[in-house]
Amino acid sequence: METTFTPREIVSELDRYIVGQNDAKRAVAIALRNRWRRQQVPGELRDEIMPKNIILIGPTGVGKTEIARRLAKLAKAPFIKVEATKYTEVGYVGKDVDSMIRELTDISVKMVREEAKQRVQVRAQEQAEEKILDLLVPKTTPPQKSGNGETEKPDETREKMRQLFRQGKLKDRSIELKSDGPKSPFPMIEVVASGSVEEMGMNLKDMLGQFMPSGKDRKRKLKVPEAYELLVQEEAQKLIDMDDVLKEAIQRVEQNGIVFLDEIDKIAAGREGGRYGPDVSREGVQRDILPIIEGSTVTTKHGLVKTDHILFIAAGAFHSSKPSDLIPELQGRFPIRVELKPLVKDDFFKILTQPQNSLTKQYTAMLAAEKIKLEFNEEALWEICNLAVTVNEQMEDIGARRLHTVMEKLLEEILFDAPEKSGKGLKIDKTYVASRLASIVKNRDLSRYIL
Repeated sequence: METTFTPREIVSELDRYIVGQNDAKRAVAIALRNRWRRQQVPGELRDEIMPKNIILIGPTGVGKTEIARRLAKLAKAPFIKVEATKYTEVGYVGKDVDSMIRELTDISVKMVREEAKQRVQVRAQEQAEEKILDLLVPKTTPPQKSGNGETEKPDETREKMRQLFRQGKLKDRSIELKSDGPKSPFPMIEVVASGSVEEMGMNLKDMLGQFMPSGKDRKRKLKVPEAYELLVQEEAQKLIDMDDVLKEAIQRVEQNGIVFLDEIDKIAAGREGGRYGPDVSREGVQRDILPIIEGSTVTTKHGLVKTDHILFIAAGAFHSSKPSDLIPELQGRFPIRVELKPLVKDDFFKILTQPQNSLTKQYTAMLAAEKIKLEFNEEALWEICNLAVTVNEQMEDIGARRLHTVMEKLLEEILFDAPEKSGKGLKIDKTYVASRLASIVKNRDLSRYIL
């Protein structure tokens, strides 16, 4: 499923959730639009147009991951976030780099299958309703007497039962459902998730299930609504053509897939030595990742997947290393580099007030569940920003993530006592913020552990 958003529309959508970082937003917006442009190119030239992979450079908590995640949602594309540090070169203990493509394909299959289920949902509900009625009014049911003494035909009884079912008057009634037993006599067998054994092209459990005979049918006694939900799922699964689902899922991965490769700076072998000094394993990981990014074919349990046109967005703080410390071949595969700016106090204020998912809106909504009306005045929000900036300066700068710890500590007592204060209104002002947090911020040793 391709997006037709213009770069300006993409940036506007990202602005709803992410404060600042306009250069990064523009870069990913162009990259996403280029994927649509490529699809419009006729003939063989289309296959020659490769994605322009991006490296986002900036400290933690400035929005690198959020930009990639929101971009994938906007594009309705298969998306996976992986940490480069989880992979080691072949021969060492660790995850196989091919597993990122296998996991991305699994996500795509699930996404396409859910969309297919939605398309057949109405038919599945109709068929599930008929099955429920078959269990409630078996077809061999003889004519029955109605309340006024008249004889009802089975069809009339069935239609009356249908009306009762649709009106929700059968929710306390129980019926028996038959379900297949386990397909394999070894239901607990799992593939060991370590090293290259983690994925072997086909899941061992799935493979055994195809060859082992089915067990005996099991009967389950369920309430009508529960049975109906199970039958809807079962009928939807029957109506889906899984061959089409797998074909569409693999195509979506190959044409629209996005891999967010975080902590790429941790596998860069810094030429100066030190904490991230030369390390054969780090360079080995880079060389193993390189074919995936350049374009190769990966075997998955759903089929072969080509990685030529998957978009890779890498990110790293690059405190002790720099992009030029990556092997030259890998550098060449990330032609677009964007530096994200550290967040300042004004950015923090915007983060607390502007995004649709801002922390203040989240806490207000959560406390509304306890029937408490929570309000923050502007002075309180600025004081929260001041304290968050101060703590970031005194300790490790973790960007906007510091707001999470500050807000949680600020509202800790309110969140604990909320059930006993139901129906009240609470206003957070500057005085309250200072009384809860100022002493902790001043005490560096204390703030190091609490904030």
